[in-house]
Amino acid sequence: MTATGKTVFISGSGRNIGRAIAVRLARNGFDVVLNGSHDRTACESVAKEVEAAGRQALIAMGDVGKSADVRKMAEAALERFGRIDAVVNNAAIRPQKPLLEMTDDEWDRVISVDLNAAFYLSRAFLPGMVEAGWGRIVNMAGMNAIHGYAGRAPVSAAKHGVWGLTKALAKEFGPKGVTANVISPGPIRPDESDHEHAEHIRSQLGRIPVGRLGEADDIAAMVALLCSDEGGFVCGQMIAVNGGAET
Repeated sequence: MTATGKTVFISGSGRNIGRAIAVRLARNGFDVVLNGSHDRTACESVAKEVEAAGRQALIAMGDVGKSADVRKMAEAALERFGRIDAVVNNAAIRPQKPLLEMTDDEWDRVISVDLNAAFYLSRAFLPGMVEAGWGRIVNMAGMNAIHGYAGRAPVSAAKHGVWGLTKALAKEFGPKGVTANVISPGPIRPDESDHEHAEHIRSQLGRIPVGRLGEADDIAAMVALLCSDEGGFVCGQMIAVNGGAET
């Protein structure tokens, strides 16, 4: 599943799943545009791993939930590489708060990062994909797009929206050589620094038939397939990578 000469933009690629995707695609031959909203040091560390794999890395810091930031990052990426062949919409926020306590701004912020960003990034890079007759869009939904979760109403709403957006992109751009798919990760072993979610994720182990938490590399492997020539007949799908957890 090599892709020498192609370039991918990965949002939220400074750690965890985003980092694993960046390293895996670099080893498969992609140059990589890395993105983070504030932790440039983390992105610089991933950039070194991309370069160690023999590929080029560009760090594009910015908030993917803001259209103006996406425009600036897209301009920088296109100036450097000429075209972006694949987009992985990985960045997300998942605040836990009762619906009746949520403000308008809190709701809007989740929708911006978890849903609008997928639209902004797709819109920014689709013209080059269409011109080339080849492109890949991979969105992340998670179990929030399958189940409704108490305390996470905007996340569930946004991720359902991502699934709808993906199906629409598949139908509109599939005939032009661009595939669009969604990955729904199951419980993934958290980074040791992610204390907020670590206990919750580990509590899910009993729901997973294969008997282990997922690894970030499990998700990266599926992204690698979807971004390859070999994955070109997979389009408009939600693929659960969850060890058999109930969906």
